[in-house]
Amino acid sequence: MEKENKDASNQRNTLDEETLFIVSQTFKALADPTRIKILHLLFSGEHSVNEIAEKLALHQSTVSHQLRFLKNFRLVKFRREGTTLFYSYDDNHVMDILKKMIEHANHH
Repeated sequence: MEKENKDASNQRNTLDEETLFIVSQTFKALADPTRIKILHLLFSGEHSVNEIAEKLALHQSTVSHQLRFLKNFRLVKFRREGTTLFYSYDDNHVMDILKKMIEHANHH
């Protein structure tokens, strides 16, 4: 019985390749200061590309590129209103991690 419990525990603690890939890619997405700034701004609510560019003093093309990257990782989503796209964050888990890391950085 003890061996069965140990085997079950080892299976739960083993990460499959897909999970490893997703986790590493998510950390890669969070490893860029511009993407962190954008996600941090999206804590306050949805914003258009122009609003993000203006508030963060970035070029619109830079913001669009980074939002596309974040969207590919399903970290942001958008809604269209006419010709304007409004972005918001799309993953509470990742945003919780980001919030904790910001708190950690501010703690030191």
